[in-house]
Parts: sequence; C-alpha cells; structure tokens
Amino acid sequence: MKNTIALPSKTVERLSQYRRNLLSCVASGKTHIFSHEIAALLHITPVQVRRDIMLIGYSGTLRKGYDVQELIDLIGDIIDSENGQNVAVVGAGNLGRAIISYFKGKRSKLLIVGAFDTNPEKVDKVFAGVQCYHFDKLEEIIEKENISIVILTVPPTEAVKVTEHLVNTGIKGILNFTTAPLNVSEDVFLEEYDMITSLEKVAYFVKKNEK
Repeated sequence: MKNTIALPSKTVERLSQYRRNLLSCVASGKTHIFSHEIAALLHITPVQVRRDIMLIGYSGTLRKGYDVQELIDLIGDIIDSENGQNVAVVGAGNLGRAIISYFKGKRSKLLIVGAFDTNPEKVDKVFAGVQCYHFDKLEEIIEKENISIVILTVPPTEAVKVTEHLVNTGIKGILNFTTAPLNVSEDVFLEEYDMITSLEKVAYFVKKNEK
C-alpha cells in the first residue's frame, strides 16, 4: 500500500535529493549510511536529515545507521505513483529538448512521453525518443497518453495563454521554466523554476566573497 502521508514541499525536495544520493551509494557498494553522511552530501545539518527521515516513519540503528536500500524503497513509496506518471514538454526549443535528453531514463515511474510545439521544423520530429506533436493535438495526446504533468518551456509571452489551455485539458501539475508568473486553480500544483534568479543568487554570494 502506498504511503499517503502529507509532507511539506521542501521536505519532498530533500527526499528526492536523498534518494538520488543514496542511489549513488548503492552503485558504489555502500549498504548503510549515517545522517551526518547524508547531510554532508547535501550541505545541510544532520538534524534536518533525521527530522525528515523520522517524518516518513523510518529509523536506523546507532551502530549501522540507515539501511540504504530500505530508505530508497521507502522514499520511492512516498514520492512515486504506483502506476507511474506521464509528463509532456510544451515548447520544444533548445531548453525543452535539453530537458527531454537529460531526463531520459532517470526515473522509471516518471516518463516524458510527448512534446508539443508549433514550429514546423520541430513538429513530427523525435527528440531523444520523444515524439513532438503540433500544439493543436494537445488535448488529444494528453488523453491518449494519460499525461498529468507538463514541463513548460514556451516563450514568456505565450506562457499564460498556454497554461490556461493546459489547465482546461485537465493537467494537474506544471513545472514552469518560463519567466512569466502564472496563476492556476487550487487543484493544479505549480512549481516555478527561475534560472535567472538562481544564477543571480550565486553571483551575489560570489561578489560578496570577493570583497
């Protein structure tokens, strides 16, 4: 049975990061890990790691720490959908195609199954194994492929209009890579990723440290 515990979004982010690092531990042959080791990998405190792991109902031992594979499996049980979830990229420009290529094979329960664009040079092409459809086929393909999540990489001027259309087709989750602020209904989860702000944040601290 799936774990249905409701978690804060930041906790979910960290759980995803824990799993990614734990998978690397498995690949290197490590079977157990302590909270301070996980914390060092993510540059956070051991206390935060222990709080997160206690929140999902798991505990290790004082002598050996956490069982790496058990923790991976539990995080997967919490984060992943039992039957998997299908994703589409809307906007097959440079960024959209890069995301498709990067994400291929990363998660078995989260698959990019289609892309959409209006540019005739991209429509009907295949990028990293993903078919690109004309935007006019959005509703048809979303229903056919059971797509519930969209990664949005269209030009900012088109983002609001495209988002309205996505919500009307029944999309329940949007990862917004555009710089346009979006508003969606309460039943749609919106995550906005602003690369410019992230880079400016890094630049600020670099400048500060140079003084």
